[in-house]
Amino acid sequence: MRNEIPIYDISSLAGFRKEDIMVSKFGPYSKTHQHLHYPHRHSFYHVVLFTEGAGAHSIDFESFEVRPWQIYFMIPGQVHSWSFAGPVDGYVVNFSSTYFQSFLLLTEYLQRFSFFNGVVKDSVLQVPEDCQSAIKGIFEELLITGTQNKRFSDDYIKVLLLKLFIMLSDLLVEKSEEYVSSYNYTLLRNFQQLIERNYTLIRLPKEYAELLYITPNHLNALCNDLLGMAAGEVIRNRVILEAKRLLVNLELSITEISTQLNFNDNSYFTKFFKKYVGVTPEEFRKKTLK
Repeated sequence: MRNEIPIYDISSLAGFRKEDIMVSKFGPYSKTHQHLHYPHRHSFYHVVLFTEGAGAHSIDFESFEVRPWQIYFMIPGQVHSWSFAGPVDGYVVNFSSTYFQSFLLLTEYLQRFSFFNGVVKDSVLQVPEDCQSAIKGIFEELLITGTQNKRFSDDYIKVLLLKLFIMLSDLLVEKSEEYVSSYNYTLLRNFQQLIERNYTLIRLPKEYAELLYITPNHLNALCNDLLGMAAGEVIRNRVILEAKRLLVNLELSITEISTQLNFNDNSYFTKFFKKYVGVTPEEFRKKTLK
């Protein structure tokens, strides 16, 4: 299988960097890594706060207008690109998917924050004016701590990041703790993880329901209640998202993408894509890359 769009890891990026964490001011970071303006993926969590500048930022093909005091949260695997109008600045933090594992008993702790759930509309926040100084202070402290080589520096960086996430989470209308720890939430997360591992092979809700030891009706009710859509749509959306991600790579033909996504033939893939996206794969590719 040929490479998809570029996937960058922390070791390929400049800035203060330890094994699983990198922190930098955004201005120098964006100038050093000009290639990041083109569509690419990360193998790590990516947090960006803009303090000045303008332009556009695309995450999984949804575009946002860049504004000062806007913060973006991206999870591993998402496709994004920047298009700036003039100079920009702020802060960027990259950390690996395993960065908190040895620090937190709950391995899925980050998923308690709605901005790390992979849903694009939940991953862009505007920091209120009365919180801007405090949020900026945390990023500055991250930069300072990163240059120190003290015994607990790395632990303190983790504490600062968690403080940042909790402060920002409090600015949102978060789901209650009862919901987060509920059986239905766990079931939904298991369903989403199963989709992530099997979306090219398993397309029917009833097959996922069997893996979860529940009925198809229960799975549909769960998705409708918590996501506002049927289970089949959740599965289909993941297939469409991957198709869009692959279409950005000009080295892959439509036929190769169809094969990677396990469609029987190119014609069926094209009909499927146009039915739910509104344009053919080729039209989407041309429009996106323009």
